[in-house]
Amino acid sequence: MNIQNNEKKIKERSFEFAINIIQLGKELPKDTAGFVLGKQLLRSGTSIGANIEEATGAYSKDDFTYKMNIALKEARETNYWLRLLKESGILNGVKIENYIEESLNLRNILSAIVKTAKERREKNQY
Repeated sequence: MNIQNNEKKIKERSFEFAINIIQLGKELPKDTAGFVLGKQLLRSGTSIGANIEEATGAYSKDDFTYKMNIALKEARETNYWLRLLKESGILNGVKIENYIEESLNLRNILSAIVKTAKERREKNQY
């Protein structure tokens, strides 16, 4: 799969993931833990796609790589908040497992995009 196909795929998946994260946020308990963790999850979970959108409009290859790397960091953070919600017992069941799995899938796709972009940059420098 080439980098353009990966970009299209990740844009679509990250947008759908953000929608799902917003819906999940609505299901969190209305207590302090639910509010604080939900806020963190919503911020990082929706930021993945926003950074990917910025990357696709990047003004240079370095800017593209930088913004995709930020999206990767946000995917890692989102995975953390999801695991915390699961392990704390705030959320459980198949639904949270699916969110965790998708956050890992997004992370893996973003890792591949960043790695490919860095490799291409290094090849073109010399």
